[in-house]
Amino acid sequence: MSKLVSAAQAAGLIGDGMVVSVSSSSGLGCPDAVLAAIGERFEAEGHPKNITTLHPIAAGDMYGIKGIDHLAKPGLLKRTLCGSYPSGPSSSEPPQIWKMIGDNSVAAYNVPSGILFDMHREAAAKRPGVLTKVGLDTFADPRHQGCAMNAAASEPIVSVQQFDGEEWLYFRSIVPDVSIIRATTADERGNLTYEHEGAYLGGLEQALAARNNGGIVIAQVKRVVENGTLKPHDVRVPGVLVDHIVVAPDQLQTTLTAYDPAISGEIFRPLSTFRNAEMSVQKVIARRVAMELADGMAVNIGFGISANVPRILIEEGQHGKVTWVIEQGAVGGVPLLDFKFGCSSNADAFMPSPHQFIYFQGGGFDASLLSFLQIDRHGSVNVSKLSARPHVTAGAGGFVDITARAKRIVFSGFFNAGAKLSLTDGGIRIDGEGKVKKVVGEVEHISFSGKRAVAQGQDITYVTERCVMKLTPDGLMVTELAPGIDLQRDVLAQAEIPLAVANDLKVTPDALYRDRPIGLSLNGGASLGGAHG
Repeated sequence: MSKLVSAAQAAGLIGDGMVVSVSSSSGLGCPDAVLAAIGERFEAEGHPKNITTLHPIAAGDMYGIKGIDHLAKPGLLKRTLCGSYPSGPSSSEPPQIWKMIGDNSVAAYNVPSGILFDMHREAAAKRPGVLTKVGLDTFADPRHQGCAMNAAASEPIVSVQQFDGEEWLYFRSIVPDVSIIRATTADERGNLTYEHEGAYLGGLEQALAARNNGGIVIAQVKRVVENGTLKPHDVRVPGVLVDHIVVAPDQLQTTLTAYDPAISGEIFRPLSTFRNAEMSVQKVIARRVAMELADGMAVNIGFGISANVPRILIEEGQHGKVTWVIEQGAVGGVPLLDFKFGCSSNADAFMPSPHQFIYFQGGGFDASLLSFLQIDRHGSVNVSKLSARPHVTAGAGGFVDITARAKRIVFSGFFNAGAKLSLTDGGIRIDGEGKVKKVVGEVEHISFSGKRAVAQGQDITYVTERCVMKLTPDGLMVTELAPGIDLQRDVLAQAEIPLAVANDLKVTPDALYRDRPIGLSLNGGASLGGAHG
């Protein structure tokens, strides 16, 4: 019997009250045609009603792939558990899902991405749930928000448990009735290959979770080929796990991208085709972050200013000395910017995202470069919630998993929000002070726990345009000052909390502020070769 169905027929398989798992990361790998058909069926028939959706990373973006917004209709969507949500600039109209979260018409949870993948794995094996230390003393901890994003999310999904003399978080498995995944090619039996995809994500785990519990698996693909024409080593999800195939020949590879073979590793781009960052304060911060790296490191990188660090290394002739690892699964290559983030060109390998998260949760990599929205007196960081502009933040994604045991973390961002800054020859000037302080007494949302970092001996650095700070057992300490910055006026007085100052306070090399290469060398440890002039 043929497994081929239309998107409308696939949507007809979703029953009222079902749990639906969706594989995607923003625009990357999003089965948008099937999600659109579910929304259209609800508009026409009033069904399916009251479904729960699981999104280990995110479904859709604000740039043409609606994803979860196809489902964001009162009466259709009852509950959603997402690693992250569609995000974009504050000047844009918020996605419908954020409006539903704000008016409590959906029970919304932000669950760390790696934990959501773990929940699928445990559901597939018919085990009760996930016992983990990831998320302790963060918003995922039930003593804080327990992952809840609004008052409608009143049903607890996580508890604190004592096991073998230690404290753990316990997330009960949630069994999907349907998993909707995406690939490039299916044969007639449903074997799936991913040759045009920028990542494998977690389609296999999500398919196993549904199939092993009597559910169904729907795969959206670009094309169908004859049985026996796919190489077995290329098949990432075997046909025995796939019930139905929907062909969507126009599916985008990722946000605003129909198809780029360098994203899927089919060709390698010359390094000269990657544009260098324009000279700016953000570039100065990225340069200073790059100084924290050393030859041979495996380094995770997050969205924001630090996403420019790979371009700094290219510009400085240091590409290849650091191997970049990102949560969607790419290892090596050059991580892409803006809302193509999550893809890499010229990757060495693509690891399934759930396996990449095992690597992260166990702290197997050398360092992580991440952003911050707020830092508090404990050194805790908020990256996941700003109540005043909720859709500007996507939620935590893999941030909590990545930071839980990372040996070394370099956070980057602006010291204050809204300050008017300009570069001088070899320094920086504050032309107008920002009104919103980001170094605060208590962060609005604990995405990273400074208390646990101190207890675990993690090496934590915060790089801003004004100064560099380190986390110590006694709190934050300013260790380095940017040239042109007054310590008292521009740093200490602009924090809501007292900051310690190192006895050997250093000055950031002035070469970072000039529009030419800085002479960065990662050989035997990061340094500026003769760049202090």
